Amino acid sequence: MYICTYHMSSIKNIKVLSYPELEKTFVALGEKPFRAKQVYEWLWKKSASSFDEMTNLSKPLREKLQKHFTLQSTTIHRKQISNDKTIKYIFELSDHNKVEGVLIPTNSRMTACISSQVGCSLTCKFCATGYLDRKRNLEAYEIYDQVVNIAKEAEENYQIPLSNIVYMGMGEPLLNYQNMLKSIEYITSEKGLGMSPKRITVSTAGIAKMIKKLGDDQVKFNLALSLHAANDEKRNKIMPINESNSLAALKEALMYFYKKTKCRVTYEYIVFHGVNDTLEDAKELYDFTLHTPCKVNIIEYNPISQADYVNASGDAIDRFQQFLEKKGVVTNVRRSRGKDIDAACGQLAGKEKASTL
Repeated sequence: MYICTYHMSSIKNIKVLSYPELEKTFVALGEKPFRAKQVYEWLWKKSASSFDEMTNLSKPLREKLQKHFTLQSTTIHRKQISNDKTIKYIFELSDHNKVEGVLIPTNSRMTACISSQVGCSLTCKFCATGYLDRKRNLEAYEIYDQVVNIAKEAEENYQIPLSNIVYMGMGEPLLNYQNMLKSIEYITSEKGLGMSPKRITVSTAGIAKMIKKLGDDQVKFNLALSLHAANDEKRNKIMPINESNSLAALKEALMYFYKKTKCRVTYEYIVFHGVNDTLEDAKELYDFTLHTPCKVNIIEYNPISQADYVNASGDAIDRFQQFLEKKGVVTNVRRSRGKDIDAACGQLAGKEKASTL
């Protein structure tokens, strides 16, 4: 009589297994290795949430899988709809931790903003998530599940498919490097959702050695650096990570990244009144942009209760943008979306307001 010895000691979530591990699983269960391909497709191409959905597997095999494995999924705990049609989601994980994601609809695109960690360890002074403790990294499937849920919501609410994904939610993606990369593989692979990596942007607060690693791995997705000051003294105050990842170190890392990937970098720059909104600040930013091809996104500051920063005036933002554009830097001003439900950039912290569904 055949006795399965693979993963018998405990019931494991099948979503954490790699493709080779899935093949080993089926051999250990007395099944043909090709079953791994079928299950992998159900998990990552069809986003199955139960073994019963896997209809090209025999019922006895599905029962065998249910006996030895769980199929855990990230679910929508609550959602809130903004006056501007932005939707914020509180996702519940299998261990009951929660993270947030956002669906941002515009005339030209439908964007999912997703989280990579429960909380954050970087303590950026202007960001609500930075005032939370980092509890743990998200598994690759938990990141992928956010995308699947938001994509369904885009279709159901706006009848428009998801067009873009930004890793700009809770957490620092480069401090969850392997799971971040694995989630993007599930999203972009032909065996997965098949989305173009050029539709994905990973945003970092600036971890120099991991930016270099992105270059070594020759990633195909877009990279954005949350810069917010091109002056070490100012950046140290608002982003303590700069104390160990100086602008000089970041400059070197970004040059290395571009040399390896030929991917243009995006600099994100929140303009705070009285902090980094002068033409001298704009000149320092321009000098920093000279090292690699890039573009700059100027972002409105979204107030949080934990900090007393104030958004720069419209005139100051206009002067800032005009200075960069005259220097030949591609510059866009990103207007806040979802501010009334704390869904805008820097506001994600598990807080719920009215209009909760």
